[in-house]
Parts: sequence; C-alpha cells; structure tokens
Amino acid sequence: MAQSEKSRLDDIGTLALVGAGKMGGAMLEGWLALGLDPRNVVVIDPKPSEDVVTLSRKGIALNPAADANRTIGTLVLAVKPQVAADVMPSVAGLTGPDTLVLSIMAGKTLGFLQAGFPNAAIVRAMPNTPAAIGRGITVAVPNAAVTADQRRRANALLAASGAVEWISDENLMDAVTAVSGSGPAYVFLLAETLARAGVAAGLPEELATKLARATVEGSGELLHRSPLDPATLRQNVTSPGGTTAAALGVLMAADGVDPLMRRAVAAATKRSRELAG
Repeated sequence: MAQSEKSRLDDIGTLALVGAGKMGGAMLEGWLALGLDPRNVVVIDPKPSEDVVTLSRKGIALNPAADANRTIGTLVLAVKPQVAADVMPSVAGLTGPDTLVLSIMAGKTLGFLQAGFPNAAIVRAMPNTPAAIGRGITVAVPNAAVTADQRRRANALLAASGAVEWISDENLMDAVTAVSGSGPAYVFLLAETLARAGVAAGLPEELATKLARATVEGSGELLHRSPLDPATLRQNVTSPGGTTAAALGVLMAADGVDPLMRRAVAAATKRSRELAG
C-alpha cells in the first residue's frame, strides 16, 4: 500500500465490522497492522473466532451493547450473503447521514444494499482470498451518494489487503467474481492436477506435490515481479521442439485450456447473476 493510503487509516474514524470470519478477520488484521486505532473499531459477530477475541484485547469493542451516541464513520458488511437480509436491519441503526457502507458480500447488488440502507453512501467490493496475506485484488463500485472523501476512505481500507480497481459499471461485477473472486480456486486446482499428472508420469506422490506447489508459487511470484506479460513469460520458457512445446501443444489445442477456462468463467458468471437474484 502506498504511504498516502496508510495515512488515510490514521483518520478513518470509527469503523464497525459486521462479520469477522475468514475474509473480514483477515482484513481487520491488515487494518490494525497498518495503524488503524483498535479503540476506534467495533466488531459485531455472534460467534467470533479465537483470533478475533485475541484482537479484541487490544482495545476493539467486541459485540458492545447498543450505543445510540456512537457515530460510525464506516460500516463494513462481511457476513455471508445468505444471511444479509436478516443482519442488515439489525445494524442499520448504526449508520448516520455521513456513514459509508462498504460491502464485501458476494452477489449482493447496490440495489439490494440501498434497500437496507436508504440514502446511504455505499461501496460494493469483491476481494479475493489472497487478501489474507496482503496479496489480494479487490474490485469496487460506488453508488451515486459516495463522495470523493468516502471513496478515498474505502480505497484505503481495501488497499490494506492488496491492489484495488474501481469500476463504474456494476454489471461487470459478476465477471469480476468469476475471474478474480473465484480465480484462486482455479490456480489451486492447477497445482492439484499438475501433481496428479506427475504421479501418473511416475513420480512419488510427495515429490510430485512439492514440485507442483513450488512451481505454481514461483511462477506466480515471477509474474508478480516481472514487467513482462504472461504470454511473453510463457514464450520465454518454451524452446522450439522441446518438452515445454510438446506439453503446450496439448494445452493450447482447440479443445485445450482456453475453451475450458472460458466455459468455467462463463459458468461462474452465470451463477453469480443467479445468486444476485
């Protein structure tokens, strides 16, 4: 995160995190590590994890009694989408005319959120699981009520877990979910299938697993650090007539990875639209 974004956490105001599961808890740890004052944080979670309970000892208010005098600057919704309709009415009273509502719930549209928080400034965001190690990417879309300052505030909070991209067309969020939201699972599947292929080629299972995992890890880090695009990096590994070229002849065939990934992303996009209702 850029230094300017870190400094935004110093004056973020009071933040209420509703739902501190894997994603919400990971984001909370990132915010505290980057200087968010725990005394300005309220966590609302009926079944907090041990990690969250431990964090609460730093000064976080965990499931406090209702306080009508508490002013919430930012309300972060990180509950499971299927319980959103039940949870939102119970926390709507925490919001005021200047409260920013930041949702990281998959599939829940701005329209859905605006029905629960009428006239509120709302940002809908889609992070992914590498956020847990500060290497995620989040795509965010604001509603018309979000001010420039509130957008900067949302950006600072989201950037604590990795890169942030903003869009103006909410219709893109289903494809975003299919590519980056679900994308880590595709990469993990690659590591799984590469290891199984190694076993099928005669490698001991433990060695095949180590080779596949290290290869995916290292290739991802090279992609992260290199200024070259993925196609160029692929070409740099491929010698004409060599072993890599033989494998790519299968993977890049007409029925290979490209059409398969297109179908997978299309299926995830379709499901995202269905979940949005």
